[in-house]
Amino acid sequence: MLVKDKLEAVLNVGLRVPSIMLLEVLYRWDVSSFFQKIQRSSLNNNPLFQYKYLALYLHYVGYILSLVLLTLPRQHLVKLYLYVLTALLLFAGHQVSRDYVRSELDSGYEGPLYLEALSMNRFSTALIAQLVVCTLCSCVMQTKRIWLFSAHLLPLVARLCLVPLETIVFINRFAMIFTGLEVIYFLASNLLVPYNLAKTAYRELVQVVEVYGLLALGMSLWNQLVLPVLFMCFWLVLFALQIYTYFSSRDKPTSRERLLFLFLTSIAECCSTPYSLLGLVFTVSFVALGVLTLCKFYLQGYRAFMNDNTMHRGMTEGITLLILAVQTGLIELQVIHRAFLLSIILFIVVASILQSMLEIADPIVLALGASRDKSLWKHFRAVSLCLFLLVFPAYMAYMICQFFHMDFWLLIIISSSILTSLQVLGTLLIYILFMVEEVRKEPVQNMDDVIYYVNGTYRLLEFLVALVVVAYGVSETVFGEWTVMGSTIIFIHSYYNVWLRAQLGWQSFLMRRDAVNKIKSLPTASDLQLEQYNDICAICYQDMKSAVITPCSHFFHAGCLKKWLYVQETCPLCHKQLKSQSQPANATAAPAQDILPANPNPAEAGQGEPVAEENKTMTQNGVPVEESQARSSSSHANPDPEPEGQAEEAGPSQGSGESCLRHRQPSSLPPALKQHHPQHVQPTSS
Repeated sequence: MLVKDKLEAVLNVGLRVPSIMLLEVLYRWDVSSFFQKIQRSSLNNNPLFQYKYLALYLHYVGYILSLVLLTLPRQHLVKLYLYVLTALLLFAGHQVSRDYVRSELDSGYEGPLYLEALSMNRFSTALIAQLVVCTLCSCVMQTKRIWLFSAHLLPLVARLCLVPLETIVFINRFAMIFTGLEVIYFLASNLLVPYNLAKTAYRELVQVVEVYGLLALGMSLWNQLVLPVLFMCFWLVLFALQIYTYFSSRDKPTSRERLLFLFLTSIAECCSTPYSLLGLVFTVSFVALGVLTLCKFYLQGYRAFMNDNTMHRGMTEGITLLILAVQTGLIELQVIHRAFLLSIILFIVVASILQSMLEIADPIVLALGASRDKSLWKHFRAVSLCLFLLVFPAYMAYMICQFFHMDFWLLIIISSSILTSLQVLGTLLIYILFMVEEVRKEPVQNMDDVIYYVNGTYRLLEFLVALVVVAYGVSETVFGEWTVMGSTIIFIHSYYNVWLRAQLGWQSFLMRRDAVNKIKSLPTASDLQLEQYNDICAICYQDMKSAVITPCSHFFHAGCLKKWLYVQETCPLCHKQLKSQSQPANATAAPAQDILPANPNPAEAGQGEPVAEENKTMTQNGVPVEESQARSSSSHANPDPEPEGQAEEAGPSQGSGESCLRHRQPSSLPPALKQHHPQHVQPTSS
């Protein structure tokens, strides 16, 4: 069944390509100039060419037939092609009979065939060809009545019966007339089939529109006709015919420069109509899809096809080509100018493909640097692709500056290439920092700040380049030629590449500044507090040599907590709001009393009875310390229930805190923290 489905899919596309080829020919055919040529030729006296309006009507009828063939269901389309093939076979059979009769008339021999070797050879060859034609016709039409396709055998039978040659000529004409009558009868018997098909199709279209709407109808036709693949196959056939025509008319070999010019001019010749332009658009989309698929496969292997991104399917490149072709009036230009403009448009498409490749490679390279994967082959693939994306856009921008005069579109290409190289350079720098951290086996201080500065630098350069492009485009629009499409592109470029980038950059800066201010407002844990706490950071699961203390008495690395505050302004463990507060420098030890309980054994502490009395009299907001500590312990074991939405949002961080507490067994915890562990919470009476 799988092979059958694939064969049906191929037939569904291949059988519709001639209909688009016919549309292409009809669009290129100028009826007025055609009749002017006829009037200047010897065919002017032919009655067929004296009715110009009849030819115009036939021209429009050709359009209708092409659209019918394009939208015909696959089963009926296969039947139609089988009928056409049968008609061609019958025509070939009559051609063989006519050639045989002519050869017999030229020889003039009317005796028995077996007495002359040449006559016998001619008869045997014609008979075998006619039998093959009859057999093929019966197989194609799926019928055993082979006599229906045997009329062209009558001249051979007459020659075998020693009928005079003049009579054989009339018999051959009768056979042709008989076959023509058969064809006319077949067409008359199926005359209402197109009407019934049109009626059925109209009824189905009305039902689909009433139930699902016009959009669903358009999507259904798009999927059934497989228009992208269909137009791509049509354009490839057109391009192959153009290349074949060129090489078949030349005897000398073509130089390398000539081959490049031939490639561009052939593409320009194959996009002179709306149909061929759409074919080129879909071909470029599929080429871009193939390049991006190879890029993902090179980086990740077969795992790359599990999660597909709709933006990396080549649609962006195809739409870019279509917009630029419409905006510049590509199909209305001469071939040389069209080839020159097409080269610039293809440069823009290549720049877009390189940007899409970077979008694929950037997260994979950064994840590979941070994942501690020691596979050299994976690192080589990632780094080699990044080096290619670093060098090739810069080289392309250099070649454009060398061979073309600068204008708005070339400035877009150069700016896009430069930005791609800058982004790749930033990605490689961050990757190198990750690898250095891996080699050192310990975290690099202020790694987050370094990454932020690297990203911020090339984002700033990206913003400045986009601003320069907008300024150049505005000046060219004001002082040069103004067009609606050019102004629209400048407006879109200004909004997405300038305004939105400026907004995102400023919001990122404000969030980072607020996070830094909150971290600075938190007290820093002393060495004694860290020694008594004796636990790991609940965010990164690493030992703490330095930490900050939140108002809810939780210890974290300053850098880890700052990264957390970029996302949300709550404690990672208890999810209380962390508000900026100003505290004196000597208040760093106060939060330790919130998490470190009073020593229950004064003798072991070596401080005697006064310490115990002091612990009994210490209060927090009017509540004894022992009671507040018990409540704090119970709150660690059973935190207040969060609302449903907030609990889902804070779920991962809460899980990380619980796993951090489970990381150490209760027996291995220090005495000061055992009563805070969920398994050692003791209820206290007030």
